[in-house]
Amino acid sequence: MPQLNPDPWFLILSSTWLAYTMILQPKISYYLSTNNPINKTNKTANTSPWTWPWT
Repeated sequence: MPQLNPDPWFLILSSTWLAYTMILQPKISYYLSTNNPINKTNKTANTSPWTWPWT
């Protein structure tokens, strides 16, 4: 069965992934901006217990 012969397709698959990882990925990642982490101070909320009118 010819579809089980990986000889011609494996070279195409490996060359495509090689081109993607070596050429296209650095160009694409250059345009993607990541969010810079911001140092936030944790503020503790001053909570008081809720007074229920029926207790």
